[in-house]
Amino acid sequence: MDRPKIAFVAADTEAARDAWDRLAARYSHVPPDDANLVVALGGDGFMLETLHRFIGRDVPIYGMNRGSVGFLMNVFREDGLEERLARTQEVTLHPLRMAARLADGGEIEALAINEVSLLRETRQAAKLRIRIDGKVRIEELVCDGVLAATPAGSTAYNLSAHGPIIPLGAGILALTPISAFRPRRWRGALLPHTSTLVFEVLEHAKRPVSAVADYTEARDVVEVKVWEDRAISLRLLFDPEHNLEERLISEQFLA
Repeated sequence: MDRPKIAFVAADTEAARDAWDRLAARYSHVPPDDANLVVALGGDGFMLETLHRFIGRDVPIYGMNRGSVGFLMNVFREDGLEERLARTQEVTLHPLRMAARLADGGEIEALAINEVSLLRETRQAAKLRIRIDGKVRIEELVCDGVLAATPAGSTAYNLSAHGPIIPLGAGILALTPISAFRPRRWRGALLPHTSTLVFEVLEHAKRPVSAVADYTEARDVVEVKVWEDRAISLRLLFDPEHNLEERLISEQFLA
């Protein structure tokens, strides 16, 4: 097998920049546009930025943690990088696509690797109607918000909102309310990954709502459609002893 053409990219932090300097000096390094493998140095937020940056390039991405949480990252070690890369296991992710219609008639589309969330913009709770594959499932959800999460994103905002952790191969999405007031006992749902979700904002002039796909925000939305875009594949590389599937399982047994 030919040696990979590696591009190192780093978050704008001292730890990440220092790691970039040392790795780029020690190993063969090419510009990102010429690479067939990317090593991302930072935390989970930077990994999301890197995945978005390389959407459509079909380039595998190997992250090393120079941030805080690092759930999507491998342990940082300077030694033996090429040997580690040769042993990696690949995980393929498919993002969610958000199509938001705004109160002024505009439209915004964006991709989300973690989640699409709808959030109230003012002190008043949001009122949302939820359709799944054309059928109304909740006539009126009164809440601070609601989110649809991928398996890879299920340990992020979704987990903080008390949503479930989803194994990668489960073929499902999480639909999780954020501080639901009514229906008070509704705790969310697990949906087939083929589902199309439509959120209609009720009383949008009085109770404005924003929609966020990872870090792309649409303000004053009136309707948001969300579905998994299987035409787009994202390739992540993990060390065999610390792969993403194992992390998703282990996370469910943490105290």
